[in-house]
Amino acid sequence: MRRWILLGMSACLAAVILVAIGVGELLTGAAPTAVDSLAGTLSTDFPVEPVQIPVKAGSRDRDARVHGWLRRGARGGGVLLLVHSIRSNRVEMLSRARFLNAQGYGVLLIDLQAHGETDGDRITFGVRESEDVEASVAYLRENFPSERIAAIGVSLGAAAIVLAQHALKLDAVVLESLHPTIEEAVENRLRLHLGEFGPALSPLLLSQLSFRLDISPTELSPITRIGDLNAPLLLISGTDDQHTKVAETRRLFDAARQPKEMWIVPGGGHFNMHAYAGKEYEDRILDFFERYLRERED
Repeated sequence: MRRWILLGMSACLAAVILVAIGVGELLTGAAPTAVDSLAGTLSTDFPVEPVQIPVKAGSRDRDARVHGWLRRGARGGGVLLLVHSIRSNRVEMLSRARFLNAQGYGVLLIDLQAHGETDGDRITFGVRESEDVEASVAYLRENFPSERIAAIGVSLGAAAIVLAQHALKLDAVVLESLHPTIEEAVENRLRLHLGEFGPALSPLLLSQLSFRLDISPTELSPITRIGDLNAPLLLISGTDDQHTKVAETRRLFDAARQPKEMWIVPGGGHFNMHAYAGKEYEDRILDFFERYLRERED
């Protein structure tokens, strides 16, 4: 009997390990999508310029390039970098690009590494993706030297902005649905999908991430870096977001520099906040950028 119990326990342990390995593969596996062909379709009502931006950071191939779409705005109106969420691509940010461009803002929508058409072997939860953000901001600074530059990042895109190793020199930042630490992000997702037992698998899954990515979990904690953002900040989250709880968003807000604002969206979850909040989202975003990007006449 004891032998069968031990065999059963060993089988359960092996199953747990295999599940963790599978989930680790699912979380970090690349999400390539051919999206550049859509540029032709967009040209009828929202013409964009396909761009490829060289990535100069040392952890990537020397020929690495960020793929994206550029849409120019009114001179002096400001230019915005739009950065999508995990396992998505630049198409996610199109609705934001349209309403912002209609107000005169230039917009650059990019695919983060291992997403869309930007090469990459693994999703790294903001570490390598931050190199794409740095390269994109540098591209905008070089090509629009007289414009004020801002960024909107969603989930992974928000983490990529915060985890940038070098100062981004942005004039304003909007961060949506951002987790404070990778540990909390993993535990929340495990609890959401596996119930209260789920977080018990967190150490095993985090060790898988460290092994696959060769990155320490401490490198994946936006809350330790958000205070480095030297730009006005608007932090957005939803009351019903089970991936990033409101209390976690408040901790991020407390750790950020002034000037800063926070909008907790009633009923909002971990999804496209523009699609959910619609006109109110647009009004708040436009008001924020109007204050920090637009020149005022005395």
